[in-house]
Amino acid sequence: MADRFVRIAVGAALILLALFVAQPYVTAVLFAARTPRAITARGDLAPAEASTVALFARASPSVVHVFAQAAAQGRALLGVESDEGGEQEGRGSQTGTGFVWDAAGHIVTNNHVVAAAAQGGGSISVRLSSGSVVTARIVGTAPSYDLAVLQLGRTTAPPPLAIGTSADLKVGQTTYAIGNPFGLDHSLTTGVVSALQRRLPTAEGRELSGVIQTDAAINPGNSGGPLLDSAGRLIGVNTAIFSPSGASAGIGFAIPVDVVNRVVPELIRNGRTRNPGIGIIAGQESIAARLGIDGVVVVRVIRGSPAAAAGLRGVDPQTGALGDVIVAVGDQPVRRLADLTAAMAAAGIDATVNLTVVRDGRTRRVRVTTADVAEVRR
Repeated sequence: MADRFVRIAVGAALILLALFVAQPYVTAVLFAARTPRAITARGDLAPAEASTVALFARASPSVVHVFAQAAAQGRALLGVESDEGGEQEGRGSQTGTGFVWDAAGHIVTNNHVVAAAAQGGGSISVRLSSGSVVTARIVGTAPSYDLAVLQLGRTTAPPPLAIGTSADLKVGQTTYAIGNPFGLDHSLTTGVVSALQRRLPTAEGRELSGVIQTDAAINPGNSGGPLLDSAGRLIGVNTAIFSPSGASAGIGFAIPVDVVNRVVPELIRNGRTRNPGIGIIAGQESIAARLGIDGVVVVRVIRGSPAAAAGLRGVDPQTGALGDVIVAVGDQPVRRLADLTAAMAAAGIDATVNLTVVRDGRTRRVRVTTADVAEVRR
């Protein structure tokens, strides 16, 4: 009786073992999908998805790929780093993004995208969303705002982007960036307005105030591309990223559209923009902070400038003694260079402004008439 039970138990165990070993093969024979599977209907897109899809379809035809080539191979790019959003394809070449500004075929991009070509007559070409490549020429550049305007050659320009305003932006609003990161055409990234009123250094020792910070991914090649709001309106021009690695770290910066809408028409009219100022070279803010100085240190006064006519004094080159520190323009306090440049921009050219200046521990008021500092430096 015991032997029979053992035999039954052993037989059952062998059957179970055989089934265990054979299970994958049986499953493969019975359930393998050897023909294309039926597609499951997904239903309608979520409202947010549908809105994003429609926004991209509406805006992307107006976004272009910009290629700039220096006149001579091997010429180093001037003042451009790849972690600012541009992409160096080779020595003397630069790529970036731009967008259609008007029906006349003007393209807005970053100055640093075309800086290499602008020096000595290099070439610029633009690839449209249709895939066609069109030559372009530089209409005007504004290094102090990192903006440039191009003119397309003979072609029918895509429709211009709708223009919004940066005056009423709120932190947390949704943002959309369209560009050509790493040369990949028409990429869309989304995010939010992370912060407002950031400051960004630009050329000629200036600092742009009111800059938009966004966490929408901006990578090399996105420079000059549009930053849009949820209505598909232009609210900024992507210009730089903060990234130790050179790739997006979620901190991108865009020139506010209110600045763009002021500078670009001037570039189209005159080929350049007038920069109101008084003609000083300011000291580095980090050094001023270490010295406990709350204001803009005048390092040097440009000869023939309004500042020179008003008697402002820079740092003594022999002793290193401080000269003047500008602490206010009118009733507005000046703590950083951006405060001063913003006040000059608000005043305009040939305007009389009252400066509050500290020299040798004493405060005094100085009347200065602003001028185009680009002309003064010539």
